[in-house]
Amino acid sequence: MKKLKAVDFFCSGGGMTCGLRQAGIDVIAGIDNDPSCKDTYEGNNPGSEFLHEDVFDLKEQDLEKRLDLKKNDDNLILIGCSPCQYWSIIRTNKSKSTKSKNLLIEFNRFVDYFNPGYVLVENVPGILTRKDKSGLDNFIASLGQKGFKVHFGTVNMNQYGVPQSRRRFSLLATRLHSESIFPTPNLAYLPTVRDVLGAKNGFKKVHPGHRDMTAFYHSTANITEKNVLRLKKTPKSGGSWKDWANDKKLKRLSYSGNGFPDNYGRMSWDKPAPTITTKFVSISNGRFAHPEEDRGLSIREGATLQTFPKEYIFPSESIGLAAKIIGNAVPPLFAKSLGETIMNAHSNKKHGRRT
Repeated sequence: MKKLKAVDFFCSGGGMTCGLRQAGIDVIAGIDNDPSCKDTYEGNNPGSEFLHEDVFDLKEQDLEKRLDLKKNDDNLILIGCSPCQYWSIIRTNKSKSTKSKNLLIEFNRFVDYFNPGYVLVENVPGILTRKDKSGLDNFIASLGQKGFKVHFGTVNMNQYGVPQSRRRFSLLATRLHSESIFPTPNLAYLPTVRDVLGAKNGFKKVHPGHRDMTAFYHSTANITEKNVLRLKKTPKSGGSWKDWANDKKLKRLSYSGNGFPDNYGRMSWDKPAPTITTKFVSISNGRFAHPEEDRGLSIREGATLQTFPKEYIFPSESIGLAAKIIGNAVPPLFAKSLGETIMNAHSNKKHGRRT
C-alpha cells in the first residue's frame, strides 16, 4: 500500500504536520506566508519541506510541479488550517486580518484542482456560525458535489487528550468511503493542567523574566512590579482579579468588570487550561498566570499545553514570536487522532472493507 502523503497549507510552526507524522503520514510540505515559521517547521519535521508562499499568489500548476503531485490521488491529503483571527469572537482590530477571511476560498482552488482522497480543515468556531460569509457553506457544498462524505462541527479538544478547553471547528472529508469518518472523543479522560505542568512534569520554579537558554525554553515574559503584587494577592489555583479589584493601589482603573473576566486570572491545577492563544505569555490577555507561582506561563509550558513534544524546539528571535507560533498551532495530539482515523479508514479501504 502506498503511504499516505499530505500537504499542510497555512502550516505555521507545524502542529498539524507533527501530529500527522506521529500517525504515520508523510507530510511532504507545509506552506505559509510567514518566513519566521521556517526554522521551527523544518527543524522539528525533517523531510517536510517549508514553502514560503502566499496562497493568493500560488498557482495550482506550480505546486503540482514543485511537489510532483498527481490529480485524483487517493493517497493525498490536503490540509487547510488557515489563520483564524478574522472569524474569532475575540474583539480585536480585524483590519489586519481582513484578507485572511477569504483563505478558505483560496484553499478550495487546490481541492478542486487536485481532488485528493482526503481533506482536513481546522479553524475557530466563528467560521461555522458565520458560514454564509466565511465561505464554509460553499466549501462544504463543493465537496459534496465532488462526492466527498463530510463530517464537520465544533469540538472541544480536551475530549481528545488536549489539556485545555479549546473549542475549534473541525472538518474531515473523504471521497473514498461510503460514510463520513471522524475520531471518537474520549469522555473518560479529560486531562487537566496538573497532568502536564508542575515540578513532577519537569518544570522547575522560575520567576518573571526568566531566560532559559536551553532548547527546553522554559522562558517567561517580564511583568511590572504592580502585576507581581497583583498576583501575590490572587489566590492560588483559579484566583482572579476580583480579589484585588477594590485595592486602591492595585485595582484596574479603566476596567468596570465588563468584557473578559479571565484577564489577570490564574489557571486551576485541576481544570483544563483555557484556550492557549498567541498571547499566552501575557497575564493581561487571559487566564494565563501560573496556578501558584507569581508569573505568566513559560514558552515550554504553553507548548506542552498545546501537546507539542518536549523535544520540539522553537528557535525564535523572541518570546512573543515563539508564543505566536505555538498559539496558532493545531495541537499535535488532536492532529494525530485525525491522522490515525484516516490511516485506519484507508487501510480498511485498501483491504476491501467498507467504512
